[in-house]
Amino acid sequence: MTLFDYLYYIILPVLVISAVLIFWRFLKGPSIADKIISLDLLITTGIGIIAVYSIIYNHSTLMDTALILALIAFLSTVALSYYLEKRRRK
Repeated sequence: MTLFDYLYYIILPVLVISAVLIFWRFLKGPSIADKIISLDLLITTGIGIIAVYSIIYNHSTLMDTALILALIAFLSTVALSYYLEKRRRK
């Protein structure tokens, strides 16, 4: 079994199944904090899918896209957490 077979038949299906489960948690999350965490995890899973695609098809420019997406996800999580903390203090 080569690396590409491993990526196609094991890693990608695991990432897709986890993305579906995380999206379900995003839709059913009882609180806004659950939705923020699941959205951040969904973006992280998407970054993993982009990385696997980049390795399989040898597109190194997609790694730059994944890095920018990771930075945006981090900043949005920090901003939403700050908003929730500020809202709770009032």
